[in-house]
Amino acid sequence: MQRGASMVFLDIILASHFKRTLWNLAVIGISAVFIVVSSGCKKESKSQGAGPAEVSVIAVEPRDTPVTFEFVAQTQSSQQVNIYSRVSGFLDKRVYTEGALVKEGQVLFLMDKKPFQVQVDGYAAALTRQKAAFETARMNLERTKPLAEKKALSQKDLDDATGRYESAAAAVEEAKAQLEAAKLNLSYCTISSPVTGVTSSAMQQDGTYINAPNSQLTTVAVLSPIWVNFSLSENDMARYREQKSKKLLVETNGANHDVDVILVDGTVFPYSGKITFAEPSYNSQTGTFLVRASIKNPEGTLRPNQYVRARVKDFMRPRAILIPQRAIQQGAKGHFVWVITKEGTADLRPIIVGDWHGNDWFITDGLKAGDQVVVDGGLTLHAGAPVKIKPIDTAPPTSTTGSAEKAAEEKVTPAKTGK
Repeated sequence: MQRGASMVFLDIILASHFKRTLWNLAVIGISAVFIVVSSGCKKESKSQGAGPAEVSVIAVEPRDTPVTFEFVAQTQSSQQVNIYSRVSGFLDKRVYTEGALVKEGQVLFLMDKKPFQVQVDGYAAALTRQKAAFETARMNLERTKPLAEKKALSQKDLDDATGRYESAAAAVEEAKAQLEAAKLNLSYCTISSPVTGVTSSAMQQDGTYINAPNSQLTTVAVLSPIWVNFSLSENDMARYREQKSKKLLVETNGANHDVDVILVDGTVFPYSGKITFAEPSYNSQTGTFLVRASIKNPEGTLRPNQYVRARVKDFMRPRAILIPQRAIQQGAKGHFVWVITKEGTADLRPIIVGDWHGNDWFITDGLKAGDQVVVDGGLTLHAGAPVKIKPIDTAPPTSTTGSAEKAAEEKVTPAKTGK
């Protein structure tokens, strides 16, 4: 019993000693980490205090800047003609190549002419018969008139002769009209294109009997000029009116704006056009305002229902302030830049940004002429930090603010210009 109690007492002493040792080691380790961190902070403080930060700056210089606006647009034929058969009969032959460009007056379809030619011949014979009857009535009237004047014939005989003459004359005119109608129907058997444009596929095949329900044969779409339609939202229009009223945006050529077309590969279409139509009211379903431009398209490069971008020109921002996008930073309270004070120190300046312009950004508020704005080196600055100005790096930036660029690309409103 004494031996067991002694062993328990020894175990307690050893456990207490072991815990004390672990505690000492932990304290030593924490002290070492604290010494290393303190040493690093001191070195960093020394490095920061070694000299002013090197930055490149630009001087703010307001200037009149031409601007353009880009919109997602869709092409439309300026005149799309549905080709119908005007008479009922059998379709004899299609004589054009489907999808090809046709000239005005070019024959597209031929109907079976034989029934219509028979009608023409019948009405021509009827006209001849009526002319013969008319000639007989005329001669009878010429003989009756002198005899009636001499009282050799009664007045009734003269009236009957006059009535037969006038009736025969009317019958001749009726026969002429019927013959002209028959000739017109015969001419409708040759179906030609009324405009120069591109054709669609034939909707009826050779040998089909054509009547009212299936009288449409094809369509011809005019390609030059071609229409380019784009839409402005209510917010776009409100912002445009506000900027115009505040003289932040002016029209350099009145409402007669030039419009360029940017193709899907980014190239600019060689022909420009003008805005020719604006919808008088908003679309109740989309809340947008339709605008149309007319573009020359002599080679037929643009086709109907093609998606392009419309670049509207002839705008200017008077005395606008532009600074590079990489000079602008964003914090919890919005966008800001670093400006250099007269004492050569950095000062944080809140700003309000506008639209993009190439690699620059319009500034609507926060900067004035003569301000020196930090372009490169602003990420390491803090308020009151001394700076050293170095030449600006003219190389294009490798990246921009991803969220702002993505938001600008997704907008259907005025987009980035200068591209």
